[in-house]
Amino acid sequence: MSVPKAQERIRRITSRQNSLLQAMRRAFHKAELTIEGGCAVEGVRLIEEAIRSGLKLHAVLFSASGLRHADKLLPQLPAKTETVEIADDVFGGVVDTETPQGVAALVHLKTFSLDDLFTGAAPLVVVAAGIQDPGNLGTVVRSAEAFGASGVVMTEGTVSRFNQKVIRASAGSMFRLPTVTAKAGEVMARLREKRVVLVGAASHKGNSLEKVDMTRPTAIFIGNEGAGLPKQFLDSLDERVSIPHSQKVESLNAGIAASVFLYEAARQRRVRA
Repeated sequence: MSVPKAQERIRRITSRQNSLLQAMRRAFHKAELTIEGGCAVEGVRLIEEAIRSGLKLHAVLFSASGLRHADKLLPQLPAKTETVEIADDVFGGVVDTETPQGVAALVHLKTFSLDDLFTGAAPLVVVAAGIQDPGNLGTVVRSAEAFGASGVVMTEGTVSRFNQKVIRASAGSMFRLPTVTAKAGEVMARLREKRVVLVGAASHKGNSLEKVDMTRPTAIFIGNEGAGLPKQFLDSLDERVSIPHSQKVESLNAGIAASVFLYEAARQRRVRA
């Protein structure tokens, strides 16, 4: 059977010890960047989101059964992007997805500093302070982009933003929205320096959300799913805020709470504009 012309550029790798496979395996399983700065992603949709977001792809990896996606993806890739094929069982050992689609990539994410989060006259920053569930953190990033936040900063105890589940839950927002990992002390010092109002979620205590003015430069603090905000943040808040909801429900999860905060901030800013 002849190889489709678009697939002629794909190089086959048979060794499990290949340096590219080892780098991608570490990136997936340790939720960290490769030495070259590549972030591992899996699945056609995420790879297309990375391309659409203008990111550079270092390499694209197909399993033997995943070659069915090649004709769709290859025309979207620059000629210099490395493309390789490996056996299905080898591919399964590289990625950490339970039901992989058979295509993965190393993507170079944009790098940002804390200063990049303070854009415009009234920046809106989300501080993820100890969020451990990757689905929640991905939802926070996705909602932050959807509702016009200037960025998300993750402090100690927060799941890695390079975690595959975080990236999937962000649905591509991680590729575009400024995200930064920083120490709590540095974050607090910069927020105070920028004269940002600090608001944080409290379950049934504090001012009602709709009464809090978030048209000002604002940082929204979202804490750990079980323990809430660490004391160092809680004691520093300018306003403790509650989201009105049924007393039968103890609390909202971190992703939903952040989304409600962000929606209200966007609503207020539209009305004030």
